[in-house]
Amino acid sequence: MLNSNVFLFSTCVLIWGSTWIAITFQTGETPVMVSVALRFAIAAVLLGIWCKIRSISLRIAPGQHKYLFAAGVFLYCMDYSFLYAAEQHMISALLAVLSSSVIYFNVVLRRIILGKAIRLEVIIGATIGLLGIALIFAPEFEKMSLTEGISLGLLFATASFLSAAFGNITSERILDRQTGVIPMNFWAMSYGVACTSLIALFSGMEFSLPDQPSYYYSLVYLSVFGSVLAFGSYMKLLKQIGSDKAAYVVLVYPVVALIISTFFEAYLWTQYSIVGVVFVIIGNAVAMGKANRLLSRWTD
Repeated sequence: MLNSNVFLFSTCVLIWGSTWIAITFQTGETPVMVSVALRFAIAAVLLGIWCKIRSISLRIAPGQHKYLFAAGVFLYCMDYSFLYAAEQHMISALLAVLSSSVIYFNVVLRRIILGKAIRLEVIIGATIGLLGIALIFAPEFEKMSLTEGISLGLLFATASFLSAAFGNITSERILDRQTGVIPMNFWAMSYGVACTSLIALFSGMEFSLPDQPSYYYSLVYLSVFGSVLAFGSYMKLLKQIGSDKAAYVVLVYPVVALIISTFFEAYLWTQYSIVGVVFVIIGNAVAMGKANRLLSRWTD
């Protein structure tokens, strides 16, 4: 189980650490919600084909569909629509730091909605990790200018992370009922696509697509890797360790994004960023309960 969790966690971190760059190619000419709908429509179709090939049943108990609809709206409609919009109004460094709030939202909502205990190690680990992320991106904040758009960006970001938290808690509830991860994602993504498309349609958005090949390359990558593989791994991880611990992924994948940036964008590491990475690693150990086990081994 431990090895499985490590593999699932690593898959999410490595893939989502690279999707930050891919998302930047999705904003611009095409309306945000159209890009989101296309991304998850492709992912849902791929999941449906996979289920057909592997003879995986997509039948879900009728009573579960209202929760699948909620998960789809929160995770695959509102979360990413707001996230894409936020990226148009603020630097990715600030967005990466703010994304850590998902963990705190998850902890509180998990207690209120699911009645599950608040795990102190998750709170402490998340706080240590948040400090690490702040140190890593400290130089970027010096370049940030407070424009009118930043307020709108903060609003979009907060809405995105709150939506993600509600989606995570709803997903955990569905998975607690022994629903399969792949059928759950198929239905949730399908509901999310339907909701996003309807909002875009009734809002008068044009379903126009750009001419740049980079848009389509990034769309395929986000659909296959960022949605099918990463979300499949994340939901499996959420099922096994809970939405509070699984959410720590959001504090680790910005580090992967920086490593990628080192090779492709000549990112220069500083003392702050190195110390920040150490804090993120320590925070992860605390949140996952590994710190206590290591300490007990030392003292034995």
